[in-house]
Amino acid sequence: MTDSDRLKTERFPVTAFHQNCSLVSDPKTGRAIVVDPGGDAERLFRHIRDAALTVEAVLLTHGHLDHVGGAAALRDLLAAEQDSPPLIIGPTEEDDFLLRSVEEQARHFGLTDLHSVSPDRFTHHGDTLDLLGRRYEVLHVPGHTPGHVVFFDPEDRILFAGDTLFRGTIGRTDFSYGDSRMLVSAIREHILPLGDDVVVVPGHGAPTTIGIERETNRFLG
Repeated sequence: MTDSDRLKTERFPVTAFHQNCSLVSDPKTGRAIVVDPGGDAERLFRHIRDAALTVEAVLLTHGHLDHVGGAAALRDLLAAEQDSPPLIIGPTEEDDFLLRSVEEQARHFGLTDLHSVSPDRFTHHGDTLDLLGRRYEVLHVPGHTPGHVVFFDPEDRILFAGDTLFRGTIGRTDFSYGDSRMLVSAIREHILPLGDDVVVVPGHGAPTTIGIERETNRFLG
């Protein structure tokens, strides 16, 4: 693959949580997807509009407010601009209780501009999503939340990992529904085999690669 064939990926840290929202676009067609719009929907919308992009889908890795709180608002803003609204594609249905309680989650942090969301479809492990002329693979990686998924583009070798794998660490599991052993096991089983060259875009912080984490991440040793 030449550089001209690669999709463009932009990261936008949003809200006070500095959560990585990713905008993936095809410069040749002007089509795009958004991964985990946790908030700041108007700022994201303005960037998308100014870039003259049409968003096919909004992908959600899991149900925490900092990853999904801006999804409903962004969809509504885009629906008024595009011929049709983007599909909201969620994690597995096991995270529905979180998706439906975003306002309640937000109140605990004194936030009022984040909203619950009902996806147009939930996903399952092994699903594929045909978007931007690519086939994204859906992998279920629970432990941070029960329904957490990651989205893998095998053509561009990039993984949108949500809050599973980070540079030097893994996602939090100190929730009533968290499970650290399950998370580490799922990372080893489903993420590490993707290949050391794969770029990992985590939910917070700087990107890394699977190879770096295989060698240096103390949770995977």
